[in-house]
Amino acid sequence: MRPIANTRSAAGIPTGRLAVWWVLASEIVIFGGILASYIMNRLSHDWWADYAANTSTPIGAFNTFVLLTSSLSAVLAHAAAERGDGKLAARRLLYTIAGGGVFLCVKAYEWTMEISHGFTISANGFWSFYYTAAGVHASHVIAGMILMAFVARDAAKNAELHRVELVGIYWHFVDVVWIFLFPLLYIAK
Repeated sequence: MRPIANTRSAAGIPTGRLAVWWVLASEIVIFGGILASYIMNRLSHDWWADYAANTSTPIGAFNTFVLLTSSLSAVLAHAAAERGDGKLAARRLLYTIAGGGVFLCVKAYEWTMEISHGFTISANGFWSFYYTAAGVHASHVIAGMILMAFVARDAAKNAELHRVELVGIYWHFVDVVWIFLFPLLYIAK
């Protein structure tokens, strides 16, 4: 028997899905504030372009590809869960987690290179925003990977398969945020 919190719904939306959307609404406020502040500062400081020129567009593009691919495996995990195939859903969630791991490893390499060239969080306003925005995003990638591991564990037992969709929604949000960060931090030079 399922707990009542999973079966009850408000406005015709299952409670778990509604909860995820509420969490994402609060996250939009956080990232919206960071992005709006970044854009306002970028428009006010022409010299930011000189510092932005030191970010690696190929690395940012590769990480974009990695996140989008990991999102595909999350979609495929949801499809497997919908068919009742928890083992396949779990395996595909593990692929998504691996994609998050690759993203973080590439980000660590990138930051190591930038810091070794003197581009630290305290170097100037651009680098402060860069590390803050990318760091908050990376923390969300880590949180998504952890949540996905718990969901994958249960899905492998064919339990709580509805959670595959919920963690997938969160992961897609993380990807959408990166879709905004990538052009702002890497392309708009």
